[in-house]
Amino acid sequence: MEKKKMKTGAFIRRYFRVIVAGFVLICIALVGIFAPQIATHDPYELNVRGMNQLPGPEHYFGTDYFGRDIFSRVVWGTRVSLIISLAVTTLSIIIGTCLGLLVGYYKWADRTIMRFLEGFSAMPGILLTITIITVLGNGIGKMIFAMVIVRLTGITRLVRQQVLSIKEKEHVECAKASGASNVRIMFKYILPMCTSPLIIRFTSGLGGAILSQSSLAFLGVGIDPRVPSWGGVINEGRSMIMIYPYQCLYAGIAITITTLAFSIFGDGVRDILDPRLR
Repeated sequence: MEKKKMKTGAFIRRYFRVIVAGFVLICIALVGIFAPQIATHDPYELNVRGMNQLPGPEHYFGTDYFGRDIFSRVVWGTRVSLIISLAVTTLSIIIGTCLGLLVGYYKWADRTIMRFLEGFSAMPGILLTITIITVLGNGIGKMIFAMVIVRLTGITRLVRQQVLSIKEKEHVECAKASGASNVRIMFKYILPMCTSPLIIRFTSGLGGAILSQSSLAFLGVGIDPRVPSWGGVINEGRSMIMIYPYQCLYAGIAITITTLAFSIFGDGVRDILDPRLR
């Protein structure tokens, strides 16, 4: 029993940052889930008479140029940011994994699909995302689609590298010899061995997705400016930053804390799942 406690204590000491980051992410997720109960005002409500109010008991983070409560907009922006981040990262992992299995297992797919995807990577990610959204138009669904397209190449390449090394292993050759279909081999014998790098990519990609969608919202691309989002709050307050810096401060802090927590948590997951780092 004492030995077990020592092991638990050693684990906590080694992964203290990961535990703290996980706790912070849970708190952020709870804020997003219970945003209607936490917000003190309607984030869409305009109040010209109450514009540019300093932080106080009535408005914790103050009000913006239109008199909207910044605290409520930041709280609701948490839900928007998390939903977009989860949707983008999940779809990217699912689609990228399927494409990676395909191009890694079939040479004809590698020569066609991979070359097509690499054409997307020739353009900077943020510029490609803006281009796709400009063609499709604004909207959260279209924004998610554009961000997924940009992330597909990296995930597909990651899975492809895993497949190329795994498909030559003995258990895969035995499955082929026993008459198993290619689909069965890919999803039963190859995919389970790719889960660790995919989990690492998923956890680390959430922070990047939040940063990307906040940047797009700041530029006024993808999300309706009326929808509360962290990047949108900063964009609305930047014209007043010299006079009322608080209008940008709190949303910026939210982005920094969330991105940093996801980054630390992703590094911790990598240390736990990668046997080379143990």
